[in-house]
Amino acid sequence: MDLSPFKDPGIARGLVASIRALAPERATIMEVCGTHTVAIARNGIRGLMPEGIRLASGPGCPVCVTANRDIDTAVALARVPQVTVATFGDMMRVPGSTSSLLEEKASGRSVEVVYSPLDALRLARENPDREVVFVGVGFETTTPLTAMALKRAEALGLGNFSVFGVHKSMPGALEAIVGDPALKVDALILPGHVSTIIGRKPYDFLAHTYSIPGVITGFEPVDILQGIAMIVRQLDEGRADIEIAYVRGVMEGGNPTAAAAIDEVFEACPAQWRGIGEIPGSGYRLRERFAAFDALCRLRPAVEETVEHPGCGCGDVLRGVMEPAECPLFRKACTPENPIGPCMVSSEGSCSAHYRYH
Repeated sequence: MDLSPFKDPGIARGLVASIRALAPERATIMEVCGTHTVAIARNGIRGLMPEGIRLASGPGCPVCVTANRDIDTAVALARVPQVTVATFGDMMRVPGSTSSLLEEKASGRSVEVVYSPLDALRLARENPDREVVFVGVGFETTTPLTAMALKRAEALGLGNFSVFGVHKSMPGALEAIVGDPALKVDALILPGHVSTIIGRKPYDFLAHTYSIPGVITGFEPVDILQGIAMIVRQLDEGRADIEIAYVRGVMEGGNPTAAAAIDEVFEACPAQWRGIGEIPGSGYRLRERFAAFDALCRLRPAVEETVEHPGCGCGDVLRGVMEPAECPLFRKACTPENPIGPCMVSSEGSCSAHYRYH
């Protein structure tokens, strides 16, 4: 697909002009996708906004919203004899209470970076004498991949593969965000990747219950500016609708095959979100049919007492009530080379994006 129109400076200038012409005196527009966070920072889109519009970053990075307790649990799993932990690269460096998966690997534990749950499945088939635990993170975009890996493991009768899943569902977090009294969100830039799976309808409650406009958009500069322009038009007209700007990637009903895979393997459960706390129905746990693949039930690791890092502002950054530069550790104790919190670790974290591009 030719993406050049979505990077066209002339189209971008026209969209910026329309945003400025209709912009309200004051409005907070939050993006809730880590890829949007990076794209907005990399392309200088905040600097193009009229004075009254604040672009805030929300809980859009799945690595960043993973609670400290879950990081400690992944570390504890790596310490179990004859266990290989497999996970995505960004998870390696996220600090838990006293250690990280990268530190555990450096100390001799078996920890492997994979690019897909199917890579972890392959590790289990190639190492039948070891228990391979896939530590799965992500929103609805990656959850179907874990579901397919579990279905494949079941079909193969693979007895040395299990999953510690901390997958999360985005709509539940959005309800917590718009109901947060410390942050008045006027509109939302909705996530493109997640929406390819779930479609538009799961966001309807934002408009119907909270009168919050939202636009699903893509990740090129023109995509994002088009999304903001559509939001500003809604605000100007006093409307609250959920619209799709990313029509080349998102269908109204999402991807029913992927959604069915999630529903077959997982059921909704409460989940802990860093900075937000427990959100009912925002997590995924294995259904009874797949309970034998639950790493925690199978291995029962000894998890250390969880300790939060003093001074780390990641929780408030993820809620949008603090800008990364307002954290007392930002660019001082906390840098990409020495990250204190996950927002500086992940390539999609708000702090990492601000460090690189602001």
